[in-house]
Amino acid sequence: MSGAPSIEVELKILDPRLGAEIPLPAPATAGSAGMDLRAALHEPLTLAPGDSALVPSGLALHIGDPGWCALVVPRSGLGHRQGLVMGNLVGVIDADYQGPLLISCWNRGREPVTIAPGDRIAQLLLVPVAQPRLKLVDEFAPSQRGGGGFGSTGLR
Repeated sequence: MSGAPSIEVELKILDPRLGAEIPLPAPATAGSAGMDLRAALHEPLTLAPGDSALVPSGLALHIGDPGWCALVVPRSGLGHRQGLVMGNLVGVIDADYQGPLLISCWNRGREPVTIAPGDRIAQLLLVPVAQPRLKLVDEFAPSQRGGGGFGSTGLR
């Protein structure tokens, strides 16, 4: 195994089909950054262009360690080919959250998208979190960029 950090996360199955008819989240390969989340629907759901819905994952997580959080992100192929992305773009699961993991799905495409029970619709990433200590200042020490904003570093 690589030297990647590891954390134990508690997983509660809320839908009895998980682990039987619907696979549990797991990395697809040794190099996978995330784990696929699947739709724990009881019947197919069709999203018209522009529509969104909260789709149950059938599970709940408890990370516990405030040095970590989970991110729910789109699957790149679904977003590119079908237009199915996260309605909130990225979902943040805080370390102390213990409720159901719902996936906000949004069809940003031009055609209807149907999500079937068990479809892989998102990815779950575990990432370290730094909780900042804010230090109030009157002025910042000068930097190369300063207050330069959108496009200030050029295009190429």
